[in-house]
Amino acid sequence: MTYVVTDACVRCKYTDCVTVCPVDCFYEGENMLVIDPEVCIDCGVCVPECPVEAIFPDTDADKKWVEINARWTKEWPNIAKRKDPPPDADEFVNVKNKYETLFSPKPGTGDK
Repeated sequence: MTYVVTDACVRCKYTDCVTVCPVDCFYEGENMLVIDPEVCIDCGVCVPECPVEAIFPDTDADKKWVEINARWTKEWPNIAKRKDPPPDADEFVNVKNKYETLFSPKPGTGDK
């Protein structure tokens, strides 16, 4: 089992989760984070840190999220330091199906 970031993260991109990860398995896109399933040690410490409840065990998430997380960790920079969320993050907390309509494949800046 590994953990995955799901739809709730899109356009919210709170980074509280990255600071508690003992293996730095988070990667940053322009408007969401993902977890590298090959690095995640299944500790789960990131789950309660996510204010929008976007992180789940891969066994509790749709298989597409495992694939999405694995794909984007290959293209986006690693992030281990907290950043402020986007100024309009709270406006997107309750929006559904954000990946299909609001997702950006562009990389974030990582820890720069």
